[in-house]
This record gives sequence, structure tokens and C-alpha cells, in this order.
Amino acid sequence: MIKSLFGYAGTTKSIARSGGWNIYDDKFEVVSSDEHGNALLPVDKFNPNLSKLEIPSPGFPPYHKLIKSAKNIISEYDYFRNYTPKSIWISGTNGKTTTTKMTEHLLRNRGAIMGGNVGIPLGDLVDKKAKIWILETSSFTMHYTKFASPDIYVLLPISDDHISWHGSAKEYEKAKLKPLSMMREGGVAIVPKCYENIRSNAKIIGYEDEIDLANKFSIDIGRIDFRVPFLMDAIMALAIENIIFSSLSIDLLNKFIIEPHKLEELRDGKGRLWVNDTKATNIDATLQALARYSGLKIHIILGGDDKGVSIQKAVATAARQGALIYAIGSNCDEITKMACGLNADVYNAKTLENAVNLIDKAMGRDDVALLSPACASLDQFSSYAQRGDKFKEYISQIL
Repeated sequence: MIKSLFGYAGTTKSIARSGGWNIYDDKFEVVSSDEHGNALLPVDKFNPNLSKLEIPSPGFPPYHKLIKSAKNIISEYDYFRNYTPKSIWISGTNGKTTTTKMTEHLLRNRGAIMGGNVGIPLGDLVDKKAKIWILETSSFTMHYTKFASPDIYVLLPISDDHISWHGSAKEYEKAKLKPLSMMREGGVAIVPKCYENIRSNAKIIGYEDEIDLANKFSIDIGRIDFRVPFLMDAIMALAIENIIFSSLSIDLLNKFIIEPHKLEELRDGKGRLWVNDTKATNIDATLQALARYSGLKIHIILGGDDKGVSIQKAVATAARQGALIYAIGSNCDEITKMACGLNADVYNAKTLENAVNLIDKAMGRDDVALLSPACASLDQFSSYAQRGDKFKEYISQIL
């Protein structure tokens, strides 16, 4: 019988190093092979009756024809479950990458390593012989997971996201909550308070906000250098450390450096403040950015691939704060229409470069220009990082 991988990217390439796989991908037009002896096949070559196992790249949506015809799908987490040491899964709509990296920063010297949606694919983690896996875990991966479960599950606040992939907000939420029903006795889950009564074999700790979570773990917020939106991530990382080691390394945490592309502040040649928040690919992230700079005159760039979610709330919040809105991307016309309906100041810039040029002409010395799109980037860029790099490139040219 055949073992099958769907997609040829980081996750599946890592698994494929063992050889003996049939790999199906939309970009394969003819039959070939890779250096590990795996067969690379067009998707129409897949025969579900001959395949005993299928592992998809996490981004493969449920409506893809390979997924719909497969009979034995599991996730990479399932495939490596017998090789997994103590595991921490970190999920949520915003902040999961920063929380994962902060947790790894705190636990690195205690045998922990991060992977999953950030860092090292699970297939490569196995070779590292780490004592603890800290896994940034997407709703896509959890959708396909059937057997694996974490020892600690951390769920940051969630809001509507990836609706076009999951089909509905309810299915997205269902995927995020799925680990609770699969966890074993002795496990611990930290979740928003609205989910604390969900049945689980694990101990569930519910929280309302940063202050409530800090109080539950006796964390002195006054000693933490990070502020909203990174404060929640910092407290959550400390909570994880406390659960495992009964310690709170706040001084070590304060040495952590926030990754690029997340509320990254820059100055142009005229000394004006620009903020690269390209990683804000959903509404809540943009709302956090707007709240951070409330009280200042804001020029905000919104738009891109909305993933099936209306960004009306982000547009309305920007309008209430008196922000000037610059619409870009595939939904720029829709954003412009929304803003006009709210009597907001809006420019249908269409492209990022044009938006920067328009802001340069309109921006005062004490204003702030904010790229916080509330949308994914793939309609115009290869990644959110490329979008952010281009933003910084255009700013560097302002003299």
C-alpha cells in the first residue's frame, strides 16, 4: 500500500526525507522523483483505494479534491505522536508566534525547542532530542489532527479568521477548541474564560484578560517591560514556565526582542513615525494597533486578502478614531465603499507604494503612519514579510 503526502512544502518535505512516499501537488504536471526517491505526482494520479495513509500540508483546505477523496488523513502531529516529548501547543488568532518565541526564550536552557507553525518542522524536531516541544499550532493542523494531544494547551483570544478555509466562524472556533476534548488527565489548558467549562480530562484555567491571568499565576505585571498587545503574550509565556517549573523568570523575559513586522516602529528622513504591522492579518490585530496609537493622528493602510472575513469593524474603528484610511489590495474598492458610508477620509490607493506616497504628502510631523492591513498579503505579495519589507523600503526613500 502507498503512503501519500499532499503538498510539497516545509512540513511535507521534512516528512519526505525518510523516502518511500508518493507526493501530490497542484504544481506537478508530470511524474518525477526527488533526491529521496519519492514519487512526485500530479493530483489526478492519486488513487484513494491504494493509499493507506495521507498527510496534508496544513494549508491544504478541506474542499481540495485530494482531501475530499482521501480516506486515511492524519496530521503531522499524529504521525510523530510516538516520538513527541512533553509538548506545549500554542494557538489563538493573534499573538501565538510571539508567545511561542517568548516561551522558547524562557525554556531554551531547560531543554525546550520550538517548532510547528514557526521554527522547525516536526520531522526535523525529532532529530533534535529536545525534552520539550513548544509548537505554534494552527487551526489548519488541528482540523486534521485525530490522535495527538498536548500536555499543555494555551489558547490566546480568538476572533473570526480563515473563514474561507474553514467554511464558517463556527468551524474555525471548533478547530481551536478541539485539543480540549483530546487531552489526557494531568494536562493543563489555559483558555479564554468563555471556554473554561468545556468538558476535558485536562485541568482548565480560564482567564478574562491580562490582569486576570497574571493574578492567577501571581505575576507582577509592573515588572514586565512589554505593553499591549505583547503583554498578554509575555504573561502567557510566564504562566507556561510556572506550570512546568514553578518559576517566573521575568528578568530573562524582559531580554526578549520582538520579531520584525509586528508593531515595528521606524522613522523616515523627516523624523516622522511609521509602524510596520504587516503581520496584522486579521481584524483583532489591527484593532490592537489602533488602540496602541489612540490619541495620535493616524494614517492607516488597510486591505489585501480578507480570507472571507469582512473587515468592517476595523474600518469603523479607524473612522471613529478620526484616522485617514488608505485602501490597498484585492478588497480596496470594498474598503473605500465602507469608509465612504461612514463619512471617513479614505483614499483608494490600490497599491502599497501608492499608499506610502499619499501618506508622505499628507502626514504631519506628529502623526503616525500605520501599516496594519487586517488582511493577508498573498493577493499582491509572496508573504506578509515581503509586504513589510517593501513598506520599509518605500519609507527609506523618503528624504
